Amino acid sequence: MRTPAATPTPSITRGAPATPTVALSGLPTIQYDKLPVQARDTIELIQRGGPFPYRQDGAVFQNRERLLPARPNGYYHEYTVKTPGSPDRGARRIIAGEKGELYYTDDHYASFRQVVMP
Repeated sequence: MRTPAATPTPSITRGAPATPTVALSGLPTIQYDKLPVQARDTIELIQRGGPFPYRQDGAVFQNRERLLPARPNGYYHEYTVKTPGSPDRGARRIIAGEKGELYYTDDHYASFRQVVMP
């Protein structure tokens, strides 16, 4: 397990988005309690600052797909969401923004949903 040295721990944004199904980012949303338990576990690790189970956790997410709102390089960081039965890291991730916004993908960055915290 590794805790990234220079990765800031984002503060988690709470509260409802502008509408129930689309966040201010323009992305679909998912309520925290509707996430898989492993995604909720990953968010708790982010809130605590680790330790993280994969060496890639906390790495800068480049947003090459340009599906998340445009931000400067280094704004987003990615974290693995464990996938039971997967022989590797799997396709699920939480992407955390510097201002606490969280995004969930279960298809390795092909789509995202913004997490709405309670």
